[in-house]
Amino acid sequence: METESLRIFCAVAAELSITQAAARLGRAPSNVTTRIQQLEADLGAGLFVRTAKRIALSPTGEQFLAYAERLLALEDEARQVVSNGASGGVLRIGSMESTAASRLPGVLAAFHVDHPATRLVLRTGPSRQLVEQVRTGALDCAFAALPDDSAELIEMGLQSMPVWVEELLLLLPPGESDVEDARQVRARSLAAFPQGCTYRSLAEHRLGISGDPAWRVQEMNSYHAMIACVAAGACLTVLPASVLALGGAPASLKTLPLGRLDTCLVWRDGFATPAFRAFAERLGVGLEPR
Repeated sequence: METESLRIFCAVAAELSITQAAARLGRAPSNVTTRIQQLEADLGAGLFVRTAKRIALSPTGEQFLAYAERLLALEDEARQVVSNGASGGVLRIGSMESTAASRLPGVLAAFHVDHPATRLVLRTGPSRQLVEQVRTGALDCAFAALPDDSAELIEMGLQSMPVWVEELLLLLPPGESDVEDARQVRARSLAAFPQGCTYRSLAEHRLGISGDPAWRVQEMNSYHAMIACVAAGACLTVLPASVLALGGAPASLKTLPLGRLDTCLVWRDGFATPAFRAFAERLGVGLEPR
């Protein structure tokens, strides 16, 4: 099983198109097809389901993808450590949508200026999923909002350090400007990210959603969509003040404070490639000497 075959497989899995994966890799489509067929023969299993016009990952392919990404990440980690960072390498960062929007642009831009040879890969998602991806090696580190569960992180073989403190707000729909407490809201619909989002869990607790069958949660994948729904009077949402400050919400909408929560950098115990060490240093996060 060659490393290059794994890279080709991951590219095809991401694009779900031989032609697009070939263009991304700078290879001929026929070469990509051959390498995938050779990999499937080596594994003795089909990795893709092929139809006349499209391809999709098979159940085996979905399972193998996680291993392929981890193998490629381990190879890059070894190259970085052995070369003492001369290879640049890849740093795979996970982040909540809010952090990616309000906190990371300047940090990532400055890091790229200082370390242009390091390729940054950013993925977004809810905190719980991000932490799990760090644990399994799918991500090198992640920015996540976590309740006080340091013991659980230690059991998972993870370390964390607070980087930013976010002021969380409830954004109320028009017509609820008289509301002074979260329990007084009349709307019974919350726009939020999917399960695993710590902000959502906090809002559900403060609003008493789990004990009230009248409540429903509309799952969305962007703050733009959530704010639009609130402005339309359909629901309320929870978001950091730093995101609200970016604009996009009518100034007439009222907010209520929901509390403060740390955004932490999470990484695997002992993980300290040169790229990650440099990134942590820029954030003011100290790592234990290896």
